[in-house]
Parts: sequence; structure tokens; C-alpha cells
Amino acid sequence: MPSRLTPHHDGSPLHVSTQTPALGEVVRVRLRVPASFGPLTWVGTRSNPNREPQFSPAVVIDWAGGWQWWEAAVQVANPLHGYRWLLVGADGRQHWLNQVGLFTTETRDHDDFRLVAHEPPPEWAASSVLYQVFPDRFARSDGAAARELPEWAIPADWSDPVDADPPGRSQQLYGGDLDGVREHLDHLEQLGVNLLYLTPVFPARSNHRYDASTFEEVDPLLGGDDALVRLVEEAHRRGIRVIGDLTSNHSGDAHEWFTAAQADPAAPERSFYHFRDEADGGGYESWLGVPSLPKFDWSSTELRRRFIEGPDSVVARYLKAPFSLDGWRIDVANMTGRLGAEDLNAEVRQTIRRTMLEVNPDTILLGESTNDAASDFQGDAWHGAMTYTPFTRPLWSWLLEPGSAGGGGIGFANAAVPSYTGGDFFEAHVRFSAGFPWRTRLATMNALDTHDTPRFRTSARPGTVPVALGLAVTLPGIPVVWAGDEFGLTGVDGEESRTPIPWGSEASHEVAPVLETYRSLLRLRRDHRVLATGGIRWVAVGEDAVAFVRESADERLLVFAARGAATLELAAESVEVTDAAAPLFGDARLEASAGLLALSADGPTFAVWQLAGVAAPGW
Repeated sequence: MPSRLTPHHDGSPLHVSTQTPALGEVVRVRLRVPASFGPLTWVGTRSNPNREPQFSPAVVIDWAGGWQWWEAAVQVANPLHGYRWLLVGADGRQHWLNQVGLFTTETRDHDDFRLVAHEPPPEWAASSVLYQVFPDRFARSDGAAARELPEWAIPADWSDPVDADPPGRSQQLYGGDLDGVREHLDHLEQLGVNLLYLTPVFPARSNHRYDASTFEEVDPLLGGDDALVRLVEEAHRRGIRVIGDLTSNHSGDAHEWFTAAQADPAAPERSFYHFRDEADGGGYESWLGVPSLPKFDWSSTELRRRFIEGPDSVVARYLKAPFSLDGWRIDVANMTGRLGAEDLNAEVRQTIRRTMLEVNPDTILLGESTNDAASDFQGDAWHGAMTYTPFTRPLWSWLLEPGSAGGGGIGFANAAVPSYTGGDFFEAHVRFSAGFPWRTRLATMNALDTHDTPRFRTSARPGTVPVALGLAVTLPGIPVVWAGDEFGLTGVDGEESRTPIPWGSEASHEVAPVLETYRSLLRLRRDHRVLATGGIRWVAVGEDAVAFVRESADERLLVFAARGAATLELAAESVEVTDAAAPLFGDARLEASAGLLALSADGPTFAVWQLAGVAAPGW
């Protein structure tokens, strides 16, 4: 049976008059109702200003393309202003429309559409294509060989296999450095990348550097401060922005602050950490009980001053010249400032963003939250989430081989990947995405995998890597390439996925087709702005395939993703296609007959069709 057409609204410019509302501003919002939905006697919004429900009637402003357009006025009473639509039919039945979908029973405020009056993210955020680099494993410059290694390091040649067992797990050092990254920026340009994310670059006692021993300098093993300056300057010359990685939850146990705190209980740094009383067993709190990662105590005003607050803080220093980073990704942001009854997370994240606005407002702030991130990501600080719930976990569950056990590091229960249908994928994606305001969703990372997870390709169903990457590119959010995925690398856990890049293999018969797939799909993202800022409307969902449109007044892209042979049927009016069309990307079939459209593929397929823009009334 073809999918039924339903009323639609999202946060995009087709449906909301401004993406950057001010507190107190009246915003116009629009609802599209298909002619087939039936007659309506009342349509309007239900808001919740100051936690007191308020209804605003809508009026019909146009009929276009088989849709009736309704418009209502919503005043932004609070910095985060939620609203949903109420539709009353001629038969008296009510339908509620929120970010999850259409319901015949009253819905929760948690799932409302949201207008955000906080400071907006940088304009470029939604158009980003992000590439993640783990500096030790990306590339070595000629200068790397001359550097004296610290005692903790276990030296490795570039061709050596990754040692996933302790102590090699954290101490094996390949010698990749920042000049090595700079020397391969051509590769990023050819991929279509415009945002480079570096995992930590501060001195530490591990290859991952999440156990910083200082924030005062860039690790000399990576080339030092000057190497970071050279990298950022060259990246900026090529139109590539660069963001760093900060651990706001903890430092390393060799950090100068922590060693000062241990040496002298009267030292000001003592307040930076959670030391336990001797009566409670002594010691200190750390990240997940790992002693080398002592946890910060954010009730300390001196810690805030040195680390996150004001122009002399660590946060500010690397955003200013000569470093000129374009933002930060914050490690384990969900844990920061939280311990037992204490929850200072909002204060910390808001202080970080306030400092960034003072130094350079055109910077991005991304926070890691491996679980349901929505409660922290409501527009008051984080611009987007590095999270696995709305995209990565549902994607793996749909596209990995049944019975895959490669879920460690990605948050699956018992490290086992459940098996999803296309309907399950759709429902999980929509449910978790609905927790975010629209503009936060546009800057949230769509990652197939990261440095903390197995590589997606390792257990993927045959032929589904282009399907997965295509979804990362076309769903709302920032597509992410974890360095090495474009070379077809595999890894069964987060450590083994940190493989040195096999430079020189780009033209090989194994790598060349993978590399071309990445280049083509990322180019699709860069060439079609609708994929960055356009709305999304799901048009068909089946066990083995899903379809949606990204749409604006200028352009629509019809997206079809199948994990195997599949056919989806939908009403022709849902995308206003009357004739068969050739895809812009991929080799699926689109056939029209008797008011129906059929999207079909003979195997794993990702396909995109370019259509005319939505016939919509102007603002």
C-alpha cells in the first residue's frame, strides 16, 4: 500500500519566518495540509509561554501544489519557546502535530517544535562537512623522526599493526604530527571537507591525549604551537575551518594543576578536583573510576577563571591569534560538572559559550553526549551534539549484519547491535531527533563511526557503506568522515579503528572506488544547499528501504536508501512527480503510473533525484 500523505511542518525556512528569533518577537509559522486529509474547522498552534498553555488560531493563506497552507503567529515569550499544531476536523476529531509526528491524542511538551532566542550558531555551521583526525595516526612530517620520545611511549613504524592491548593500547606512538596533517590538506579539499576536527593536541602521557598534562602549549611531539598555527593558517587559506578538542570533565593525573593539588592541600588547585575526605576512604573522583583521569570540580571559581571564563582562559586563548581555532568539541560534555547531587553542567557550558562569543562569535561549540542528549542541547550553549542516539545507533541496527557484536564504544546495551527494520530505523531516528530544536539538529554530527567506536564497514551488510554515507550526507546534520573510512579501513573497536592512514594506496583497486564514493557523496552535499538548511519530509518507509525529501522553495531532493532489493510505493502528489526521472546519484528506478510512484532497487542502493522547489507562498 502507498504511504499516506499527512500534514507537515518543520523548523526550516519554508515553515518558519526566521531562524534567529529575538525574545518577544512575533514569528510566523506555517502548516501544510494535503487536500486528501479532509475538511478542517479549526487549525492553530498550542504554545506554552511561561508554562501557561496558549492557543493561537491559524488562517488559510494559499493553496499550492495540492496543499493547503495555514499560517499562525507565535510570540517568542521565553528563550526556548515550544509549540505544536492542533487540527480539528469537521467530524470534531482532533489531530496533534509535533516533531515526532501526527497523533489523535494529546502530546508531550518534550516533543514540541521549538523557537530558540539564544545567540544563534555561526551561519556556516549547517553547511559543514566534518573530517575527524586523530593526530598520532594521520600522517608524519619529516620532522617527526628527530623528536625525542618520552619514557611512556612505545615507538611504532607506520606499517606496524595497532596494539589494542595494554600498555600499547594507549602508549603505542606512531609519530603523526600537525605538519603531517597540513601536508595532506589537498586530500581533504578533494574530498569536499570544509571543517577539520582535531582530537586533543595538548601534552599528555598517552597517544590519545585525553589525559592532558597542561593546556598551556601544544604537544612538542606534534610540532608545538607553531605547527598548530601553520596548520590553521593553511587550512583557512583553503576554506577549511579547524576546531580543537577540550576535556572539560577531567585532566590527566600528570597535569600541573593536579600535581600541585596533590602536593599541597592548601594550594588553590586543590579546589579544582573532587578530593574525598579520609573518613570516606580518601582519594579523588575520576572519569569512570580511571585514576589517570581526575575529575574537575566546577564549583571552583579559580578553575573557571583559568579554564573557561574570560579572555585569558584556555578556551579563549586558542580561539585568538595566532592559533585562531574556529571552535571546540568538548569531550564527555554530558558528564561535565555532574557528580551525585551536584549539577553544574549548564553553568559550565554557558560560560564556555559566553567566552567564545566575547572572543570570536563566529565559532562553533559541539558537545559529546553518547546517550539521549536532548535535555542539554536546547540552544543555550552547544550548537550541536556529537551523539549516537539519533543517527549512528539506528543506522548500525538497520545496516549491520544481523548478530553483529561490534557495538562496544557506541553505547549499545551489552555491546550487541540489535537488528532493525527500516521502520525501526525511522522511528528511532525521528524519536531522538525530535528532542532537539531545529537549528541544533542542523549542527548535530551524523557520524557512521568515530575514534571511539568500531569502524562501520567492519560488520556492514555487503554494499551498504554508500547507503550509510548517503544518509549521513542527506539527513539534517553535519556529515562526519572519521579519517580512514574513505580508505576502506576496518576495526573491531575504538582502539583498532585508530589505524595509521595508508598514504600511497589511493589509486589501488581496493581504495580508489571507496574514495570516489566518498568524494561523490560529499560533493552532493556541498553542491545542494537544501541538504544543509532545507526541511525534511518522510514519504515512505519499508522493511528494507526508506525515502524522504529535503525541500526548500528553490529545490527538492528525493532520497531513496535501500539495504537490499526493495520497492516503495507512494502517492505521486507527495513529491509532485508525474513522469519517470533519472537519479542525480545512484541507479535506483523511479516509475510513475496511475497516481502512484514506485521507487525500486535490485540490491543495496542509495539514490537521489533532483526536483523543482516547493510551490510555497512567499513571506
